[in-house]
Amino acid sequence: MREEIKAPIAGVVFQVTARPGDAVAAGDAVIVLESMKMEIPVEAPRAGGVAEILVAEGQTVHEGQTVAVLESPDSARRSA
Repeated sequence: MREEIKAPIAGVVFQVTARPGDAVAAGDAVIVLESMKMEIPVEAPRAGGVAEILVAEGQTVHEGQTVAVLESPDSARRSA
């Protein structure tokens, strides 16, 4: 099952912390946004594998924009 991860606020992508194929747990940061001089982690809503990262560091994103796609956990690899 694929699920979109959306930006909760408008900002600039400060850091991409996960890569396609990485396994993430619920609450793991997938990207970090910078908005109003604050860093805001965009977290995985559930455990799974990162299928796609749709943004790059330095890119401006809008509230509600899809920034990554999560897939079922069995299709992911655990990052070391």
